Amino acid sequence: METMKPVFSVHELTEYVDLMLGFDPNLKELAVEGELEGVKRHASGHLYFTLKDELASVNCVMFRQYVQGLRFLPKDGQRVRLAGRASLYQKDGRFQLMATGLIAKGDGSLYAAFAAYKEQLKTLGWFDESQKKPVPFLPRAVGLVTSASGAARHDVETVIGRRFPSMPIVFYPASVQGTGAAKEIADAIDLADAEKRCDVLIVGRGGGSMEDLWPFNEPPVAEAIHRCTIPVISAVGHETDFSISDYVADLRAPTPSAAAELAVPERDALHATLSALGDRLGNVLQHGIRAKSDRLKLLWGDAVHMRVHRAIEQRRQTADENRAAITLRCERILESQNHRLEREKERLYAYSPQRTLERGFALIDDGKGTILTSVRQTEPGDSVSIRFADGTAHAEITGKETV
Repeated sequence: METMKPVFSVHELTEYVDLMLGFDPNLKELAVEGELEGVKRHASGHLYFTLKDELASVNCVMFRQYVQGLRFLPKDGQRVRLAGRASLYQKDGRFQLMATGLIAKGDGSLYAAFAAYKEQLKTLGWFDESQKKPVPFLPRAVGLVTSASGAARHDVETVIGRRFPSMPIVFYPASVQGTGAAKEIADAIDLADAEKRCDVLIVGRGGGSMEDLWPFNEPPVAEAIHRCTIPVISAVGHETDFSISDYVADLRAPTPSAAAELAVPERDALHATLSALGDRLGNVLQHGIRAKSDRLKLLWGDAVHMRVHRAIEQRRQTADENRAAITLRCERILESQNHRLEREKERLYAYSPQRTLERGFALIDDGKGTILTSVRQTEPGDSVSIRFADGTAHAEITGKETV
């Protein structure tokens, strides 16, 4: 028996293809290098452009929240590396890339920005030892600002659990990479400072490229660390990685694990070993629960979440197109009304008293504002005013005749 194949509507097909692109691990988080072409900033703040090389091109869109995080102004002909994912714009079935980040290639802009900002803060005295607060020997609790899913959190919790198992850890999650990460890190630092639940704060992440570590070089993070009243230990990347946050913080640790060792003292070896084993067992159980919970979310929730998210993205682009069409229509209506208004003004002027005077007629009044329309309203010896198009003459009636 021949297997019945499903019959899709056009909308169902495009939606299905878009979902499949989102589930493909090679397409939902990708990096593509190429040359910018047709860069256009929409009134909504979204950025539309084409990424091309010698053999092919692909349409791209970058929504406003990601455009705001760019450290350069994209322009035609510029070579970039795009971070994002593949998508299908359902309205016209067009394949496109949804960009979450753009990095200009080959200009050394990141290092130049790093060096300039470092020199600026050094001049302000933010790196002076007199600005540094001492890290307490035995804090009541340790605060941690890092990614919820990154290795840094696991490293810090493991080290503190081994050295001082009963030490409370107050976790402040924040993205540590990509657009908007600097603000999230700064907000987490400010929250920890406001709550005062910990006596020392570790801020950091694991290793990566300069682009990956860049949020820790941005002004929001440096300013948040500088104004924080809690001692801050910066732990960004590996031993050879240095960031602005390392210089501004009260103490720099080469790795997140080293930061944990600097934050708490070591308890009795036996007590530490027994407590660490219990803590390790708890971590394994929690990891197992999280893994199964994540798996359930993937199976039951991710498809629905992705579908809603994709629908919002599709409507954003449609809104941009509709807004442009409405604007054009309004401009044409306004232009038509202006032309009509000019024609009416010309008609009114043709019938105006001034136009009548310009054709050779005149208005005569009795000098008191009353317009004379009949010779019977005058008598010899009366003074009258005669109004022409370009002025008024004064006269006296010396005689009259009636018709």
